[in-house]
Amino acid sequence: MASLMEDLIEVLNQECIAYDELLGLSSKKTPVIAAGDLEKLSQITDEEQIAVGKIQKLEKRRVEVMTDIANVLNKDVKTLKLTELVRMLDKRPSEQKQLAQVRDKLKSISQHVRIVNSQNQELLEGSLEMVQFEMNILQQAGSAPETANYDKTAGTMGSLIGTNSGRFDARQ
Repeated sequence: MASLMEDLIEVLNQECIAYDELLGLSSKKTPVIAAGDLEKLSQITDEEQIAVGKIQKLEKRRVEVMTDIANVLNKDVKTLKLTELVRMLDKRPSEQKQLAQVRDKLKSISQHVRIVNSQNQELLEGSLEMVQFEMNILQQAGSAPETANYDKTAGTMGSLIGTNSGRFDARQ
């Protein structure tokens, strides 16, 4: 059981490092998004994908260790939480303290990652709205309203306000 706890603490420490790396990348993305530098954004996103891959591998390893611990303790792995494990380690204060510290650190870092990613998402949505707004302006610029000029049959002539017929106005 002691080696399983050491394994769990080690995996959680590695996850903290990986999440810290992801937090750094996400934080670097914020000014890049604001600046609209798509090339740099793509590069950072690629680096984030590598960091997420590391986290997924560590998460898989953590689940394996938690499954082993649950089997030793005769508990259901789906209901066994780190908080419960910390409480169960009353007779091992050093392991209890280490596990509690790494759990708190991981929780804090993952919360920071969520906050930064939420801010980045809002920036991206704002950028997309601005692009959509500009696209609408460009599309509407070509479709000016018609004049109220009528032809002999009382139908509109279909002339557009503000459009130039391509002639040079010599009266200027």
